[in-house]
Amino acid sequence: MRQADTLLHAAWVAPVEPPGTLLSSHSVAIREGRIEAVLPTGRARAAFEAREEVDLGSHLLIPGLVNLHCHAAMSLLRGVADDLPLMTWLQEHVWPAEARHVSDEFVHDGSLLAVAEMLRAGVTCFNDMYFFPEATARASLRAGIRASLGMIAIEFPSAYATDAAGYLHKGLATRDAYRGEELLGFCLAPHAPYTVGDDTLRRIATLAEEIDVPVHTHVHETRDEIAQGIARNGVRPLERLHRLGIVGPRLVAVHAVHLEEAEIELLAREGAAVAHCPASNAKLAAGIAPVTALRRAGVTVGIGTDGAASNNRLDVLAEMRTAALLAKATTGDASALGAHEALRAATLDGARALGLDARIGSIVPGKSADLAAVDLSTLETLPCFDPVSDLLYAAGREHVTHAWVAGEPVLAERRLTRLDLDEIRAKAAWWRGKMRSTP
Repeated sequence: MRQADTLLHAAWVAPVEPPGTLLSSHSVAIREGRIEAVLPTGRARAAFEAREEVDLGSHLLIPGLVNLHCHAAMSLLRGVADDLPLMTWLQEHVWPAEARHVSDEFVHDGSLLAVAEMLRAGVTCFNDMYFFPEATARASLRAGIRASLGMIAIEFPSAYATDAAGYLHKGLATRDAYRGEELLGFCLAPHAPYTVGDDTLRRIATLAEEIDVPVHTHVHETRDEIAQGIARNGVRPLERLHRLGIVGPRLVAVHAVHLEEAEIELLAREGAAVAHCPASNAKLAAGIAPVTALRRAGVTVGIGTDGAASNNRLDVLAEMRTAALLAKATTGDASALGAHEALRAATLDGARALGLDARIGSIVPGKSADLAAVDLSTLETLPCFDPVSDLLYAAGREHVTHAWVAGEPVLAERRLTRLDLDEIRAKAAWWRGKMRSTP
């Protein structure tokens, strides 16, 4: 018999590749952190001897979800300023709070809260943008989650750095320090066209090619942003990014709510990806990204939550459902962004945007065993006629019972295996008290 570290026996497996596939009564064999085989359960039991077998007899096994855009540490700002337009929210509330409180400790504790929330929701990989990425790296490694960490660049000073050159220098040093960590990757993260100058953007375009990393930036989130960009630079922000060499296959364009037809064609032609954050865009009244048109043009569209300060949940399952419903409502097409397509957007397409699709995002032999199991036997999900449809329209993060990253269990029977929830709760309460007591 062949040896495996773990055998997962599931009622259903949605491998994502080939598209639309659903396997009944199948098992996944894991060896040395990778998927060794995907077989009917009877054959798997006969072919493999494993140290551990996990019975998921009422579960749908899916690739671990990929959160394509997040500000993890901002979980400590959840609810500090709700029901406000974006620039009011940023300029009068979020940026002043960050100026008072953001530090290495703040980012570590906020990131720990965030990764605990994400793992309990089946997210096994997230793409982050925030200050002090080294603190987010420590929190991610402690939790066992996979992360793409943004080397942020912005023109104004913070507790982290004084200017754009300083931000990039510190980000690159963090990347060098964690180069050997299999679960950590990095991207260049210019905050947005309205906060980053031409010289910095040109340098980032060059750096991205030299060190082979994605470029992760907010773009065309609001109409005001576009109007101000035209007034300042004479062109729309996306065109400015294009002229400066940012728009290409490395680009993860976050939000991309307000796009003209020619801009959709530009993103498709240049091979760029979009991080769709439907709940945050709706809550800040930014609008609804043209996801159906983007996908029809061939643009890779992944799913992001944004930060908990503007969402207020780091819940990719909920984002999938919102994205699917909005796609149908805005196009008048009930078939737009169906269940299998939404699952692909939240897994393989997010991985592809980060250059990780050869390693994660689908359940195929040779890939890392980044997986999540969703229990579909509860009252809220019965009767189950189509498990993938149930996942999208009926299930929630409370139905996620297990998760694995590189074959290691990070969530088992709803219990985080590497984190102490009481400690995380205490840290969140401490920060709440500190922020309330600081004028």
